[in-house]
Amino acid sequence: MGKLRIVLEMIKIEHTLFALPFALMGALLAAQGLPEGRTLFWIFVAMIGARSAAMAFNRLVDRDYDAKNPRTASRAIPAGLVSVGFVKGFTLCTSLLLVLAAWQLNALALALSPVALGVVFLYSYTKRFTHWCHAFLGVALAIAPVGAWVAVAGNLTLVPLTLGAAVVCWLVGFDTIYALQDADFDKNAGLHSLPVRFGAKTALRIGRASHALMIVLLVALGKLAGLHGWYFTGVGLAAVLIAAEHTLISPSDLKRLNIAFFNVNIAVSCGLLLFTAIDLLISW
Repeated sequence: MGKLRIVLEMIKIEHTLFALPFALMGALLAAQGLPEGRTLFWIFVAMIGARSAAMAFNRLVDRDYDAKNPRTASRAIPAGLVSVGFVKGFTLCTSLLLVLAAWQLNALALALSPVALGVVFLYSYTKRFTHWCHAFLGVALAIAPVGAWVAVAGNLTLVPLTLGAAVVCWLVGFDTIYALQDADFDKNAGLHSLPVRFGAKTALRIGRASHALMIVLLVALGKLAGLHGWYFTGVGLAAVLIAAEHTLISPSDLKRLNIAFFNVNIAVSCGLLLFTAIDLLISW
């Protein structure tokens, strides 16, 4: 149980609540209601596999930086709680779990599973060469709703791609906020981020613009998918929450950063899932 707790902390299992609601949104939209139980089960398995592999791989490639950063020095690998060999094995097993789940879903999901793994693994290197690493992380997260649509429908249309684009913009907005706490370390270590490149004030403006575009894309998604009042109410509430998120922090005051990063964004993702589900089951 002690090892399990270490592993769950290493992969930040609670952060699954960022991606999982959007994955379920993709599945609900593809099915225009509730998908089959078997399909939902394998979507969950795929999510667990992909996200666990991505986080473990990130911890592997970032272990030297984590050891030097006071904020991350207590993570499992630099703290010596797990070995590099163990994490490599864990990454391999969870990658195979994703492929297994994709195989159980449909041919397109299976064909795209190596692409999904390639994207989520690539993100771990992006801070080494681009200030727009946040957008790469957004694409990695957007694989969840797009992949869930593919799992249910077996195809790709503008609807899941629009949802995926909204997720990218959402992630850029809040990951820019999260990156503020490491801006000084990243700059000294030669790593890249929007706060490093543009400074905190301009980075926050970019984050706000990205979140505004997210809301526009969510409205467009509702129109494309033929959704109704409940869904658009959820989008409105998400816009209010995101606006509130940007009042919680400033370039000179990051005390409430974790509230802005975690609590608000969990409410956004879960709220959008709830109102989408209601809309598809009880249309106005």
